[in-house]
Amino acid sequence: MGRRQYESPVSRLGRFLRGRLPDRNPLRRPSDRVEAAVLALLAIAFLVGAPLAAVAASSWVHAIAHRVEVAQQASWTQANAVTLATAPSQGTANGLDAQVLARWKAPDGKVAKAEVPVPPGTAAGTTVQVWTTRDGQLTVAPLQDSQVQGDTLFGGIGGALAVTVTVTLTWVVVRRVLDRRRLAAWGAEWRTTGPRWTTRA
Repeated sequence: MGRRQYESPVSRLGRFLRGRLPDRNPLRRPSDRVEAAVLALLAIAFLVGAPLAAVAASSWVHAIAHRVEVAQQASWTQANAVTLATAPSQGTANGLDAQVLARWKAPDGKVAKAEVPVPPGTAAGTTVQVWTTRDGQLTVAPLQDSQVQGDTLFGGIGGALAVTVTVTLTWVVVRRVLDRRRLAAWGAEWRTTGPRWTTRA
């Protein structure tokens, strides 16, 4: 056949494992047995470590995000801001709302002013709701439960990914070290047997 026959991923995986599973093959080198042992240990580390890391990371991220959520919702408040100018009929270049100057009363009774996002074309004197800190400074809306859950999910994925990357890099390093030793051993053997094969009568 002119073209190489297609080999399914399952076949490639089987061939990969057959070359590394422990057996009584007398031709198997010590480096092959070390490679098989390291592969087994890394597989166990991944199967055990990835779920544990995902749970630990998600719990850690959830605890931090929940503390932030509680703190923000306890200290940030909504205020009624009155626009002092008419917003442009078009939004910003990146498609966001227009920015106009507005004023509102801070929790301590002082009047605060700042630019706030409003829909394009909003008339002056329109009342819009904004979130402020205790001292009346403009801020974003506090974290919500859905955002905390999203952060928790990404934290778990990040923990599992960290274990995956660590195991993969360890395997790559081990393979390179063992391959170098195999090449060195092959070179030493060839220097011993090569002259006998290449000597002319």
